[in-house]
Order: sequence, then C-alpha cells, then structure tokens
Amino acid sequence: MLDVQHLTKKYGKTTACDDVTFHLDPGSVNVILGPNGAGKSTLMKSIIGFLRYSGTVTVKGFSNRTSEARKIIGYIPEMPALYQNLTVSEHMEFVARAYRLTDYKGRIDELLKRFELDDKRKKFGDELSKGMQQKANICLGLLPDPEFVLMDEPMIGLDPHAIKQLKLLMEEMREQGKTLFISTHIIDSVDMLWDRALIMQGGRLVANVTREEFENTDKTLEDIFFEVTEGVSKEDVTSSEND
Repeated sequence: MLDVQHLTKKYGKTTACDDVTFHLDPGSVNVILGPNGAGKSTLMKSIIGFLRYSGTVTVKGFSNRTSEARKIIGYIPEMPALYQNLTVSEHMEFVARAYRLTDYKGRIDELLKRFELDDKRKKFGDELSKGMQQKANICLGLLPDPEFVLMDEPMIGLDPHAIKQLKLLMEEMREQGKTLFISTHIIDSVDMLWDRALIMQGGRLVANVTREEFENTDKTLEDIFFEVTEGVSKEDVTSSEND
C-alpha cells in the first residue's frame, strides 16, 4: 500500500528525516514512534505531500503527489484547523464536495453519532471545545472513506467514549483492507492494535518490527520502544528493582 524509499528532508543544515525507507502492507495498522524531534511529523507531512523532500513515496503504486493517490489518502492532523465561520455540518459538506462524494449523508450521520457530535451540527468551529474539535477533525478525515489513513496523535484530547470508538473504527478499517499509519506518544493506546511499529530517533528509522516477531514473548510495545531508544529492557528494570 505505502512504499517509502530513501526519504530525506532537511531544514537548512538540520536533517529531520535521514534516508528513511519502509513498506506498509494493505489491511494493517502501523504505528510510528519516537521521542520529540525524532522526525515523525516531518515524515508524515512528507508522505501526505505537504513538504518537499528527496526520495520517493508511492501509495498503491501512485506517486503521493498525484491526484490518484490523493483520492485514496486520508489525513487527521495533530492540531484541528476548523473554520470559525463554518458549522460542523458545513465542514462535513465542504469535505464531501471537495472529494466529490456521492451518497455521503448516511456516512456523515454515522460518524457524527459515533463521536457524539450529532447534536453539535449547528455549532461553529470556534464554539467547540478542544476535545470536540478533535472529534470533528477525525470525522472530517474519515468522511471520504480513504484506503490509506495517516493519523498524527489522534487520541490527544479525546474522552474515553471517543477513544473507544476510534479504536473500533481502526479495527473495522483493517478488516476492510485499509492501511493505517499512526503517530502517537501514547504508546499503550495502540498496544493491542498494531501490526507493525516503526521507531525513529534523530531523524533515522532505527527499528521496523512486526507484532509477529514478539508474539511468543511478554514484551509490550512500550518495552520494545524503550529497548530501542534507551537500551533499557524489562529484564534490566526488574534486575535494578531487585538490587
């Protein structure tokens, strides 16, 4: 589904992404992890086509900058950017028309109900709380029913009900053969969902692992992350606590 080859992005003398290469399979939930400044957001913005970079990015065989690719890509940014003078309903209508969707009313109803925004349809963007803005942000990103979805810190600010619904949607999308690429600092929020984990540090991809590789161990995704980024294993922590 997604193929990234030798992606490099520099800001002046600073290399934010350094020769990053990986592949994501269809029907998979993939997470990108790393400390602050690791290059995760730069990578996602490069994949979506917001930044210039060297290297290649293809989605389902299409260059990410082509109209064919953009039709199948969905993006949920970390910070909601709603228009102050548009209502929730008008935002949804705007996205539907931008993607030239047909028979989309039912999907709007489904998404707004799942994220408890059905009674907020007439609210303007600046009238929503931060949590409601994030839920609207998710609904807008998923409205076109994209085959490949990038989510940048999607669970920040969400209430427990919305987190539950988002996780259910992730599982449903995987079952439908869609591919998800999720950046998050809340590692335990995706610990039961991930199929592949990419770990970045200092702009480089330092680990690319699958759940299958660890299915016969008791390691969590958090254990794997700290082993890679800090060289600390669960055994080291247990030994230190017993000393």
